Amino acid sequence: MAKQQDKPLAQNRKARHDFTILETVEAGLVLQGTEIKSIRQGKINLKDGFVSIRQGEAFLKNVHISPYEQGNIFNHDPLRNRKLLLHKKEIEKLEREVKQNRLTIIPLKVYIVRGRAKVLIGLAKGKNRYDKRHSLKEQQMKRDIDRALKAR
Repeated sequence: MAKQQDKPLAQNRKARHDFTILETVEAGLVLQGTEIKSIRQGKINLKDGFVSIRQGEAFLKNVHISPYEQGNIFNHDPLRNRKLLLHKKEIEKLEREVKQNRLTIIPLKVYIVRGRAKVLIGLAKGKNRYDKRHSLKEQQMKRDIDRALKAR
């Protein structure tokens, strides 16, 4: 059965610029109270977020979910650590890759699937400055080619 996936509520565009994404995994988020309402409104920032693995559990850290406007005393801490729902083998594989190959795990986008918040996390390797310049040059050349073909 195909997964029903809506448009992303938040994307980490800078991640694809600063990192080379080697592999992606979809994970569920453990949320409290009014957090899902804020996410549905798109008030989430993945820019500085990362995933850490501690004691066999994965946690999403440094991701800002703004407090819900209509929520009063039930609002949450915007920068709290949120647990990720992954299978044990997936967590072990990610942890092994991070330790052996000196990689990092970053959130790429957040979306809703069948009423549940999901986060797409990527196993990433940091780019050097010259790699970033090379990527920008390739993108510019591709744009120029597309423009030339469209003008024909």
